[in-house]
Amino acid sequence: MSNKVNWNNNHVKGILCILAAAVGFSFMTFFVRISGDLPTMQKAFFRNAFAAVVAIILLAKEGKGFNIAKGNRLDIFFRCLFGTSGLICNFYAIDHLGIADANMLNKLSPFFAILVSIPLLKEVPSKVDVTTTIIAFIGALFIIRPTGGAEAIPALLGLYGGFGAGTAYAFVRKLGKKGERTPIIVMCFSVFSCLVTGPFLIFDFHPMTIKQFMFLMLAGVGASIGQFGITTAYKYAPAKEISVFDYTQVIFAAMWGMLFLNEIPVPLSIVGYVIIIGMAVLRWYYNLHHLD
Repeated sequence: MSNKVNWNNNHVKGILCILAAAVGFSFMTFFVRISGDLPTMQKAFFRNAFAAVVAIILLAKEGKGFNIAKGNRLDIFFRCLFGTSGLICNFYAIDHLGIADANMLNKLSPFFAILVSIPLLKEVPSKVDVTTTIIAFIGALFIIRPTGGAEAIPALLGLYGGFGAGTAYAFVRKLGKKGERTPIIVMCFSVFSCLVTGPFLIFDFHPMTIKQFMFLMLAGVGASIGQFGITTAYKYAPAKEISVFDYTQVIFAAMWGMLFLNEIPVPLSIVGYVIIIGMAVLRWYYNLHHLD
């Protein structure tokens, strides 16, 4: 394979779309954070309710119905289960950690996806995948800084958020191989999340100001931009060429935290960022130059 990257227009469009997705997801975490002292389940419900409406409208316009292939239903369920639990834990981490730390822990998802894909998709990882995954988890320890106390709980839940997202992505990949439509997967995940988080609103609903409601709607907008940006990006260029640009989300999140929340990442967290992003760049470079 040639070591030259074909920087054609589609490649540039793919990078721009994935950068737009990174901005969207970083704004999602920012608006979730500034929506204030609301229960995590309430925040998750309104974020997913917006995404569910968008997905249903797109499916209706597509005109191909809402049917799920019988052989895909269990995979859809597990995608929804791990995606929803991961999202809830990520939102909890956003509320209790710096938003850059929460984003970085969530960005361990590709490394978790490698591990989950071994039994799920029978995909054997390369030595580079194994090595970078181990080192990335060492980097995560600099962010979590385990002490054994209760203060480690948000970081551990943030770590599970990355695991849930990575496992969900592995099921999405499996569903994609089986030909399931993207809008169906997005709709099922969003509706499932609303069904899981909705009952908590009955027992623990906190009245919201108009500002808080608008912030949660903006979080939904950011999430939708992120989801559709990622989907569009991979239509323009293969993941092995552009996926590394998704890590700019952490940079954007750190910027919003410093500019608007006076959050300055501690030095150990920055070391963790460098290690994890460095391993992501190494995997990207290897895949770009060694895989067909």
